Amino acid sequence: MAGIEPKQLMDVADRVKGKLGDQGAVVLGAAADGKVSLVVAVSPALVERGVKAGAIVKEAAQVVGGGGGGRDTIAQAGGKDAAKLPDALTAAKAAIERALQ
Repeated sequence: MAGIEPKQLMDVADRVKGKLGDQGAVVLGAAADGKVSLVVAVSPALVERGVKAGAIVKEAAQVVGGGGGGRDTIAQAGGKDAAKLPDALTAAKAAIERALQ
């Protein structure tokens, strides 16, 4: 998503997570002005299975040269390398898959 503010990204993630039911995880990223915003939202049922939003977003943020954190169910991060946003999203997906194994 381009040109979206971090707060808006959080709102979108929360709405999407609500539509996914009790086994959902949402990873969203946006780039604007060379900066990256990332948000991860995870249902409580997936948190119980080991998928924690704070850990997922930290791993993705490292890829884009940033950091962040949050709660087990929702977390956000920022980064400096917008060109690596697709790689960060891939890293988040991989982290979720590892947590579910």
